[in-house]
Amino acid sequence: MATKPAAAAPPTGSAAVTDETAPKSRKKLLLSIFALVVLVAGAAGGWYFWQASQADAAPAKKAPPQTPLLFLALEPPFVANFEEGQAARFLQIDVRVASRSVETIDLIRANEPLVRNDLLMLYGAQDAAALGSREGKEKLRAESLETIRRIVKDLQGDPKAVESVLFASFVMQ
Repeated sequence: MATKPAAAAPPTGSAAVTDETAPKSRKKLLLSIFALVVLVAGAAGGWYFWQASQADAAPAKKAPPQTPLLFLALEPPFVANFEEGQAARFLQIDVRVASRSVETIDLIRANEPLVRNDLLMLYGAQDAAALGSREGKEKLRAESLETIRRIVKDLQGDPKAVESVLFASFVMQ
């Protein structure tokens, strides 16, 4: 006769512990997932609000100028003679002064003879060969700007209000 195996003994040891901790383990897993979702949502919301605050701050830094740029044409064009022995004999420059200040434009207009005199002296002292290059013309433009700013300062105006001097035409013959 064959013997029957003995009935299985009730679970003891590690198998019983695993069955009891399974519900606790599931709760821990769900709690961990919930905490992770809350953390990610909080980080995403914080990043979104930070980006929105950066976008609001950016336009405040780049405020457009309140007044348009004004131009004063110093008419008639300046004509200066070069010294003897140079390839070119004379220089003709049509000059525009740019400022955003109406007061500065009016100050220059009221004292145009003084401005014209100083600019003619500056242009007459130039070397024709140096003015043949772009660098020479840019240097002359910068010197013209400094001359006009000096005059405005001497007349108790704001020299920084004169933003630039532009050459509308530049002819050497």
